[in-house]
Amino acid sequence: MAGKFKYELGINEFKSTKDKIYRAVIAEFLGNFILNFFAVGACTQIQDGTFKALAFGLGVFMAIVIVGHVSGGHVNPAVTLGMLVVGKISVFKALLYIIAQCCGAIAGTASIKALLDEKYYNGLGHTSLAEHQTALQGLGFEFFLGLVLVLTVFGATDENKKDNHYTAPFAIGMSVTLGHLGTIRYTGSSMNPARTLGTAVITGVWDDHWIYWVGPILGGIAAALIYTQILQSKRDISDEYMPPADSEELKKFEKRHEYA
Repeated sequence: MAGKFKYELGINEFKSTKDKIYRAVIAEFLGNFILNFFAVGACTQIQDGTFKALAFGLGVFMAIVIVGHVSGGHVNPAVTLGMLVVGKISVFKALLYIIAQCCGAIAGTASIKALLDEKYYNGLGHTSLAEHQTALQGLGFEFFLGLVLVLTVFGATDENKKDNHYTAPFAIGMSVTLGHLGTIRYTGSSMNPARTLGTAVITGVWDDHWIYWVGPILGGIAAALIYTQILQSKRDISDEYMPPADSEELKKFEKRHEYA
């Protein structure tokens, strides 16, 4: 029973691939550091929402290009929890990822703050509800932001789609840009609980902070279920080697692909 429990949590995975997981955790820290340092840096400048949307999209794009081959480039607790729900990552590994993401975001925001004079802070990218926007409305926006992001992540990394191996980082980055362009005025367009936590810890402002966790995470979980149950592409076996007719090899081939 204890062994099965460890297997379900992913503790056995940690023992067998310890060095690989360490590298992945450091990669997630670095990815969120890069995102918060440069994207929050963009928020300190006097520019419009389009400028900030581009900065966050490029930040995610670059983070995934840099660390994606090591950790999968989640760089967001909503993505990690979406992956967890559909069994693409273990509980233990997901927990380590989320801790690393949050620490990286805090370190990134702290670093940009340390390099700036106070007069340039401009809120340090703090996310907050717009005037007249209720908490429920803000939750709805963040839900759909998490939904579109994680749907894009699953679509862009679908192993059965041959056309997206090189475009995944760009597609995911553009989904972040799209989310910011559509909603930044109303919630600050977090999409990423770790990104918002980094700024909240450094600024000490926690108003409506729960929205930026609950919304994207629920949206991410919903997206993971929608994609895997409805949208996921089926494996195309037409390009695979076809054994000779009436051979034993063909019978084994057909049996192997019976439920493909």
